[in-house]
Amino acid sequence: MAFHLPPLTSKAPRVLLIIFTIIFTEFLIMGVCLGILPGFVHNTLQFSNFVVGVIIGLQYLSTLLTRHLAGQSADIKGGKPTVLTGLILSVLSGCCCVIGSIITGFPIASLILLGTSRVLLGIGESYLVIGVFAWGFVLVGPSNTGKVMVWNGLGMYGGMACGAPLGIYLQTQFGLKAAFVAIILMPVISYTATWLLPKLPLIQVEKRLPFYKAVKIVWRSGAGLALASIGFGGIASFITLYFARQGWADASMALTAFGCGYVVTRLFFAHFPDKFGGASVAIVSLFVEVIGQLLIWQARNGEMAIIGALLTGAGMSLVFPSFGQMAIKGVSPANRGMAMAAYNAFFDLGMGLTAPVAGLVSKGEHYDRIYLLGSVAAVIGLSLALQAYRKGRGAASRFIIAEQAKEQS
Repeated sequence: MAFHLPPLTSKAPRVLLIIFTIIFTEFLIMGVCLGILPGFVHNTLQFSNFVVGVIIGLQYLSTLLTRHLAGQSADIKGGKPTVLTGLILSVLSGCCCVIGSIITGFPIASLILLGTSRVLLGIGESYLVIGVFAWGFVLVGPSNTGKVMVWNGLGMYGGMACGAPLGIYLQTQFGLKAAFVAIILMPVISYTATWLLPKLPLIQVEKRLPFYKAVKIVWRSGAGLALASIGFGGIASFITLYFARQGWADASMALTAFGCGYVVTRLFFAHFPDKFGGASVAIVSLFVEVIGQLLIWQARNGEMAIIGALLTGAGMSLVFPSFGQMAIKGVSPANRGMAMAAYNAFFDLGMGLTAPVAGLVSKGEHYDRIYLLGSVAAVIGLSLALQAYRKGRGAASRFIIAEQAKEQS
């Protein structure tokens, strides 16, 4: 199939590239953390799998609880101030990690600092992503909002895919502290990129959309996204420990494979939700994710698990824009920051619950059970997509019948 990206306005490609850079660098930080934190907490600090899950999940819980604040900031203060707030918090997160890696002789204190780091990174991610969405939507115009979602997603999962092996490489070659110091330095790249985007005047409206109303608008789409995210949450939180338990090499390749599947699918098939409809694409995507999760669950070697991660990434790739397209339908441009905050909150919910629940499910180091859980969740998400597809077909049929009746009369 030929390489395909939807046509954009003359200004949009440059804007989307800058947005990609900002998001990619932020999620590179998250990838570095996912590559080294589980092993650090479990092997160095000697805490249980459940504690590993809690520490990983703290980031997503923090993001979930602050999405409404990020949405308010984006709609009221604007995209740039919101993004800068996220970058500052990300730097502070790295500082906590560095200190935590120094005081390993005091495991509880080190764990508290790591937990604080995850909270700060979670809030920072909340502000940065929602700020970029709101900023990008205005810059590229209403006809290109889907492209902002696509390139945002490329930055997210591309960053995490590259970050995991980068974190392991830095730890292996230069030590754990060097990997955490890199977290402090990475936001500088994103900060530099923000100066390439113009600060825009705010859209003045009499009434802003409250967060709870935004949740009511997007909850069906959000639930599908949350269920799909469980598969990735299991890979992000426990794949390195799963590989170690099985005696397989190249655990970081599973995260890289997930990212490659995600990014390549986005690049070649980003136009599919617009062409075939969000529900149709979500059905196929979730089916592929189910296959990927089942492969990891039943993996007999590392290569099979890596293929499963690749399929999980490919399947999940178009879930976000497919459900997201339905989520912001009918929402005014001035309130899309809050709508996207509510929609993203469901992703945070899925990720935040996955890590500790997966820690409990894997009791006794039965890590394969985590991916059975992910496949079941994807099947439920698939059923929601089927419902949306049938509802859309029913609405289309009623419209056609009504139009035919008008013509006959």
